[in-house]
Amino acid sequence: MNKLIAIVGMSGSGKSIATDYLENKGWTKLYFGGITYQLMEEAGVMRTPDGKSEKEFRENLRKEHGPECYAKFLEEDIRKSLESSDVVLDGLYSWYEYQYLIEKFPHLQLIAIITDKALRYERVGKRVDRPFTKADVCYRDISEIENLAKGGPIAYADYFIFNNDTVEKYYERLEEILKDIEKGERA
Repeated sequence: MNKLIAIVGMSGSGKSIATDYLENKGWTKLYFGGITYQLMEEAGVMRTPDGKSEKEFRENLRKEHGPECYAKFLEEDIRKSLESSDVVLDGLYSWYEYQYLIEKFPHLQLIAIITDKALRYERVGKRVDRPFTKADVCYRDISEIENLAKGGPIAYADYFIFNNDTVEKYYERLEEILKDIEKGERA
């Protein structure tokens, strides 16, 4: 059976480093946020540089379809992709999404990326695409924890990568985790 991993963490923790790394190794990457962009385009809703239109659109989707809706929307893509490759999920945010997916895919494993808050805020401020101020990221953190139950998947992760060091150390730890997963060593 092909592997299914979701990378979780707070904004600026370095989730995309892991998902891009796995994609470069031949894994299929499925991006939860892509659903928002696709549905916004279909509805004729323009994306705003500050991200407010996306946030509002996401919130309305969750109100209309339930807090686990992104997992539901991606379920068929996950099934199809698992037929031919290992799959990494980029953007699993909520406990509700995790609960939905673990029922459908019991072999799903979570890797949480953990980074000191000050370093996360600094990284997000330096982004080329959608940089945010410290206040913006702090507001986003609290909103995601309170409204999306984002802390659950991070706390309940099967594996952790502490991303305060070099990218080489990050990749070393990710490779250790992949070896454990390959051996079937899971809590």
